[in-house]
Amino acid sequence: MSRGRLLVVGGGQSGLAAARAGRDRSWEPVVIEAGAEPVGSWPRYYDSLRLFSPRRYSALPGHPFPGDPDGYPGRDEVADYLRGYAERLGVEVRTNARVVDVTADGPSFAVELADGSSLAGEAIIAASGSFSNPYTPTIPGREAFGGRVLHVADYRSPEEFAGQRVVVVGAGNSAVQVAHELAGHARTSLAVRDRVRFAPQMIAGRDLHWWLRLTRADFLPPVVLSRLVTGTPVIGTDKYKRALEAGRPDQRPMFAAFSPDGVVWPDGSREEVDSVVFATGYRPHLTYLRSLGVLDEAGMPRHDRGVATAVPGLGFLGLEFQRSFSSNTLRGVHRDARHVVDALTRQPRGVAVA
Repeated sequence: MSRGRLLVVGGGQSGLAAARAGRDRSWEPVVIEAGAEPVGSWPRYYDSLRLFSPRRYSALPGHPFPGDPDGYPGRDEVADYLRGYAERLGVEVRTNARVVDVTADGPSFAVELADGSSLAGEAIIAASGSFSNPYTPTIPGREAFGGRVLHVADYRSPEEFAGQRVVVVGAGNSAVQVAHELAGHARTSLAVRDRVRFAPQMIAGRDLHWWLRLTRADFLPPVVLSRLVTGTPVIGTDKYKRALEAGRPDQRPMFAAFSPDGVVWPDGSREEVDSVVFATGYRPHLTYLRSLGVLDEAGMPRHDRGVATAVPGLGFLGLEFQRSFSSNTLRGVHRDARHVVDALTRQPRGVAVA
């Protein structure tokens, strides 16, 4: 007996994890993906991107990541893995289907698509993730800047910046990786609000993620982890730390403003800059849920560890620090998926159908 139809908005790693958890709990998952295939944002990331977690820890339930279990898969490998996972999962996946509105209709939800069609289901998980909406902070003078400004979501490779003066904004893994590879082709600075902190990839011959599992730090709620660790460190080998220490790229305090031909540094000095790359993260794109009244003034969902607090039958997946440090990662999203699906299953909303 089926518990009913579980509509999953988003066909990336979060959506596929939700569909697997739903299938395992006797729901009928339908994955609704805006793109042409269920791979999330992976094909759009920069060419050299690699996971900082080994393959053995970077798989969704039921299907190990192929290749060396201690190796670190690249962008295209992850996209291929998700394609194969979707095929093997055996659930309905609708591609090129963009959700524009969701409403509650008695004991079920109605999902309206951009083409005018609609779907109904007894439960819904918004799994469009944390990486669909690039975030760029507002900085004075940007409109007058004559150079190029882009988010790392639009960055592909360093060759197109050869010979330029480039500033990368951010202090996370992507910012450091991109600045490091740009420094081999362009005069590059990393502009940060707080100095970059590092965590070693290997400790006593073991990958960091082995230790995170052993100590269960990877499972700790964010409120607990924040008491133990300040900020999010860059995970990697010593090459990034050595490169920053050598000034390739150099690390500087965040600039105060743009100027017509560059940036204004905190000390008031001005410098001509050709391009500025923002590696400043992403925000959830959940505007299709506005009719349900589950978003706050900033467009962020009101939830308790992924379960909507105001609308029974609605869950979220792939949000940063949703339940743990690894909530929006390939290695951790499946744990959140089980939690959210179990919570929705217990709620007295869905109607069992034969």
